[in-house]
Amino acid sequence: MKQVTCYFDPISPFAWLATKEIGRIEAAGCTVEFVPVLFAAMLNAHGNKGPAEIPAKRVHTFRDAMRLAAAKGLRFTGPPGHPFNPLPALRVSTAIADAAARKRFVVALYAASWERGADVSDMAVLAGLADECGLDGKALVQAAGTPEVKQALAAATERAIGAGVFGVPTFEYEGEFFWGADRIDSLLWRLAGNSIDEAALHAFLERPALAQRKPT
Repeated sequence: MKQVTCYFDPISPFAWLATKEIGRIEAAGCTVEFVPVLFAAMLNAHGNKGPAEIPAKRVHTFRDAMRLAAAKGLRFTGPPGHPFNPLPALRVSTAIADAAARKRFVVALYAASWERGADVSDMAVLAGLADECGLDGKALVQAAGTPEVKQALAAATERAIGAGVFGVPTFEYEGEFFWGADRIDSLLWRLAGNSIDEAALHAFLERPALAQRKPT
C-alpha cells in the first residue's frame, strides 16, 4: 500500500483543515502517517516569520481559515490564544508509537483546539483527549516529559528541515512535498500516477536570477 507522510504542528489552522481530507487520501489506497514537527524551528532554519508574526498576514490567515471552514460546514472557534506553545501537544503525539493511535489522537487534538477552543498546551487537557481516544493519557503525559521523547521530536524536526520541509501541513509522497491544506488535489493527482517533467523543472531552476530584492 502507498504511504503518505503528514508533517504537522497544531499551531496551524490549515493543518486542522487538512485533517478533514485524510479520508480522501486513504481512499486513493494510501496510509497516512502523522509526524510531529516544530514549526517554529522550521521558521528559524529557513529565516522566515510565521503568519501570526506579520500583522497583515495574521488577519488574512485567520479570515481565510474561517472562510475555508465555513465552506466545509465546520465550526471555527480557535484556541484561547494564538500563537500558543505547541510543544506539549507535539511531545504527547511523539510519545504515541502506534501510527493508527497517533492519527486518532492528532485528529482529536485538532478538533479540540480549532473547533471547541480547548487549550492544547495544557497537559491535563492533552491527557483527557488521549483518554477519549482510548489511550493512557497519564502515561503519555509522563512520557512526553522524558529526554527520549523530547529528543525524538527534535530529531524528527531536523530530518524534515534537512529534507526541505518548511511549513505545515506538508504531505510527502515518494520524496515529493505538497505544502498546505489546499494542495490535497495535487497530492491526489500525483497518487493517481501523474507527474511533472522533472527535467524541465531542473532546467528552469538552473536559470540565473535577473534581479535581486534589496534589503531594507
